[in-house]
Amino acid sequence: MRRGIVCICLSAFGFALMAMFVRMADVVGEPLPAIQKAFFRNLVAVALALPAFLRMRRRDPALRRGGPMSAGDWLALVLRALCGTLGVFTNFYAISVIPLCDAMALNKTAPFFTLLACWVFLGERMRPRQLLCVMGAFLGAMLVVKPGFSGGLTLPSLVGLSSGAFAGFAYALLHRLGRRGVSGTFIVLFFSVFSCLACLPFIAVGSKPMNGAQLAALGGAGAGAALGQFGITWAYRFAEPRQIAVYDYSGLIFVSAFGFMAFGQVPDAWSCLGFATIVSMAVLLYARERAA
Repeated sequence: MRRGIVCICLSAFGFALMAMFVRMADVVGEPLPAIQKAFFRNLVAVALALPAFLRMRRRDPALRRGGPMSAGDWLALVLRALCGTLGVFTNFYAISVIPLCDAMALNKTAPFFTLLACWVFLGERMRPRQLLCVMGAFLGAMLVVKPGFSGGLTLPSLVGLSSGAFAGFAYALLHRLGRRGVSGTFIVLFFSVFSCLACLPFIAVGSKPMNGAQLAALGGAGAGAALGQFGITWAYRFAEPRQIAVYDYSGLIFVSAFGFMAFGQVPDAWSCLGFATIVSMAVLLYARERAA
């Protein structure tokens, strides 16, 4: 469980870095299409994951034969890549058309969908205290982002909500693949290549020229995304989602810290209260799990 907590917090840190650099890419030049940013985000992840996978493949004879995966494992791997790719696309789209805080709030429904998917498809039930801690952390997240949802339930809002659903189901599939012993490095590489290929048709018809600063920012976004992907992949290999999903909300604390350092955004009193709530729920859940 401790390993799972460390990995999911590293993942939250990586995805917070990614969000900062994605936002920075629009600050240092002309705003870019969401799918173009997603392509470069995943391209850097491929460049980082491929050498690691090749090194591991040389050491592991099973991987040279294609890996010890069944047809069900391959299906889960493809579904994980599809859900993850759709989650990236819908999240980047929501960030570009609705207020950032609203998009963040909608995307942070992912832990709920993860727990729901693990319950429905994997048969993993939650104890009441685990559910209460996740709900408490979600309320703390709402204090941080303070969503307005101006204009009511619009199509962009539904797309933003779907990003949380896609991410949640992708994380549940990660947990299933981890339990089956599928290589975490191979999962990250497969997802990154799949996402890049999915972006190519859109890049061919709608890409924009980028300056050096934007390329550097997207390189940083890709590095942060790679850390996030490796972290979340290993987190759900070490522990069950019901034990560690609440720690995913630490990403809001990291995002707020990066917002202050990079853009001078100062958290208000409500945000600080939200941080305290998230940390309290994480500590409470950890203490309860250790006691059990």
